[in-house]
Amino acid sequence: MTRFLRRPALLACALALGLQACGGSEVSTEPVPPPALESQARTLVQDAVPGDILAALQALPGLTVVRENTTPLPGVRHFVLTYDQPADHRHPEGTRFQQRMTLLFRGTELPVVLASTGYGISTQPYQVEPTYLLQGNQLLVEHRFFNASTPQPTDWKLLTLEQAAADHHRIIQAFKPLFSGRWISTGGSKGGMTSIYHRALYPRDVDGTVAYVAPNSYGTQDPRYVRFLGKLGTPECREKIRVFQREVLARRAEVEPLFQARTQESGLTFDLLGVDKALEFTVLEFAFAFWQYGDASLCEEFPAPGGDAGELVDFLDGVVGLSYMSDSDLDYYAAYDFQAATQLGSYASDERHLHGVQRYPGQYDPRALVPFDMQPYRFNPFAMPLIEGWVKAFGQNILLVYGENDPWSTGAFDVRASNDSYRFYVPGGNHGSRISILPAAERAVALERLGAWAGLPSASTGTLGLRAGAVESGEAFVSTGVVDRRRGPPRD
Repeated sequence: MTRFLRRPALLACALALGLQACGGSEVSTEPVPPPALESQARTLVQDAVPGDILAALQALPGLTVVRENTTPLPGVRHFVLTYDQPADHRHPEGTRFQQRMTLLFRGTELPVVLASTGYGISTQPYQVEPTYLLQGNQLLVEHRFFNASTPQPTDWKLLTLEQAAADHHRIIQAFKPLFSGRWISTGGSKGGMTSIYHRALYPRDVDGTVAYVAPNSYGTQDPRYVRFLGKLGTPECREKIRVFQREVLARRAEVEPLFQARTQESGLTFDLLGVDKALEFTVLEFAFAFWQYGDASLCEEFPAPGGDAGELVDFLDGVVGLSYMSDSDLDYYAAYDFQAATQLGSYASDERHLHGVQRYPGQYDPRALVPFDMQPYRFNPFAMPLIEGWVKAFGQNILLVYGENDPWSTGAFDVRASNDSYRFYVPGGNHGSRISILPAAERAVALERLGAWAGLPSASTGTLGLRAGAVESGEAFVSTGVVDRRRGPPRD
C-alpha cells in the first residue's frame, strides 16, 4: 500500500472511484516499464532510422501512422495517428479500440504538449497556446467514445474519467522514449477537466498542467451556477435576459413554427426530444450561453418586446444556436452528456421566472439528453469532490486560467501557491480566456512558471512574453482547444 492510501480521504477516493489506488497509481494492470527497459525502448525507437521521426513512429508498438499532412508552419511536421488501446484498462485482454491522435513535431529534444479537447479532434494542423508559447511538440488526443475513438461493441460503463486517464497514461509511456524534453498537459473546458483528472490519477506522468476554463460541478443540476449567473452584468441586463426567455415561451405558438422551419431548412431533426421540448431546453440554455461566449455589449442587442417573432428566433439562434438540441448534436455529444450524468456533473438553470409558460419544468438535465436508456447508470457524487480535494491539497505545477464572467468559473478548481500552482482570472473574460490576455503581472508569472516546468532557461521568459503578445494582438493564431455544442463538433 502506498503512502497515499494511508490518508483516510484518499483511501475513500480509491473506494469511491473504484481505483486500485489513488493519487499516483494506475487503473491498468499492465506494468510500467522500469527505467532500464525504457532506456532500451528509447534506443530501439530512435535507432529505427536515425533522425527520421516517421520511422521512429512506425517502430512504436501499437501505433499506426495514418498519414502525414502538410503544414503552414516552417520546419514542422504533422502526423495523423492511431494507438491501440484496451476498452477496459483493468482487463487489457478484452476489447481493443484505435484511439485517434495527431502529432505536431518540431524536434525530439523539445518539450511535448499533451493536449486534449475532451471530445473529438480535428485532424488538420493547429497548435494550442502552450505549444505555440513553448515552440514545442504537440500530441493531441481524441477522447474515448468520440468519433473514431469509440470501442466496438460500445460498453458505456467504460466511459469514465479513470479509463480516460489511463488512456493518456499509456500514450505517454509509449511516446516518452521518442522525446528527451519535458511534458506539459493542457486542455480547455472539458479538455482542461480531462487533463486535471489524468494529472490527479497519474501525477508523475507530466511536469506541468495548464487547464483553461475547467469547471468542477456538484451533481447534474448544480445550483451554484444559478447564483453565479444572478450576479453577472447589470440588473437591467439580467432582467432583459429573463424577459426574453419568458417571451419566447409565452409566444410559443408563433415561435415554434419558425424554429421548426428554420431547422428543417438545415436538415436538422428532433426525434429524441421533439421540437417543443427542444425549443424549451434551448431557451433554458440562453442565459448560460449569453455569458459563456458573449459579453455585456449583447445587452444592447435584444429585440424589442412584443416585436416580430422572427427576431426572437434570430436572437436565440445567434446566442445559443438552433441546432443545440437537434438529433445530430445530441448524438455527437452523447458521450459528454453521459459523463455529466454519471461523474462530471452539470449546471442548473433558473426557471423561477418561467412559471406558467414552461411545459417541462425541472427536466433540463444531462440524463434527458443521452439518446439511450440511462436507467442502469447512476451519478457518483464522490468523484468530483475527491478530485477537487486532491487538486487543492496535492496538485503541483498546475496553472488554471478562468474568465471572470464565464459561467463555468462558478466551479473553479482551487490550488495552492505552496505547491507551485496558480489560478488566474481574465477580467471580464468569457469561455475563450487564455494566458495571453491575462493582466500583465499575472501573465508574467504564468509564462515564467510554464517555461520553468517545461525546462526552458529563465532567460526565455521574455521570448515567451513576446509570443504571448503576438497571440493577444492576433498576429499569431492559437487555440485553447475548447470544444462545445455551441461551436459544433470539430471537423476534419
